Amino acid sequence: MQRVMLVEDDARLAALVKEYLDEYDYAVDVVTRGDLALERFGSTQPDLVILDLTLPGIDGLVVCRQLRQLSAVPILVLTAREDSFDEVSALEQGADDYVNKPVQPRVLLARLRALQRRGGGAAAANSDIAFGQLRISRENRAVYWRGEEVAMNSAEFKLFTILAGASGKVMSRNDILVKMRGIEFDGLDRSIDNCISRLRRKFGDNGAERIKTVWGEGYLFSPSAWE
Repeated sequence: MQRVMLVEDDARLAALVKEYLDEYDYAVDVVTRGDLALERFGSTQPDLVILDLTLPGIDGLVVCRQLRQLSAVPILVLTAREDSFDEVSALEQGADDYVNKPVQPRVLLARLRALQRRGGGAAAANSDIAFGQLRISRENRAVYWRGEEVAMNSAEFKLFTILAGASGKVMSRNDILVKMRGIEFDGLDRSIDNCISRLRRKFGDNGAERIKTVWGEGYLFSPSAWE
């Protein structure tokens, strides 16, 4: 049984979500205030978090950032906010998915199951990845290169981890976006390209030897270029 922490101040909606997920073997713990979410998270250690953004006590974006600093637990934002700025902000703060209210219960369930598949389980989420002098700590959400920590925001860390986890394999923009946000590439989104450029600069990789561009296909993380 998967443990879900639902941070939602709408009592009616929380009850409906809890009742529905209970039928699919999810144990749902409801928290109604943002300032109580961190305390409850520490005591219950849920497998998944469903998080509203408009909360009493502490705003949901702040809760998201603080949860992400503590854990790699999958976070699904469920909110009535429809501004794209809020969606981008939530993803940058560490959210794994963003769903607008109202949402059909079966759609919410499908999103939760997709997050579980993408996470690969607790052991995979917490394991380190190492190539030469590069080490990625998924549990601490930190990257170390030649003994020094490399500063990354949430989106950069997630993209870097996705590429490293598929080292030696070309990943298309569509593959990357599906893993990062659960959406498909529309042919126009340049966020992945921009993030790749920032990552290359962080590793002094102006020649793109460590994260290679495979023209017409996508990007390839080179496992032998990290000595």
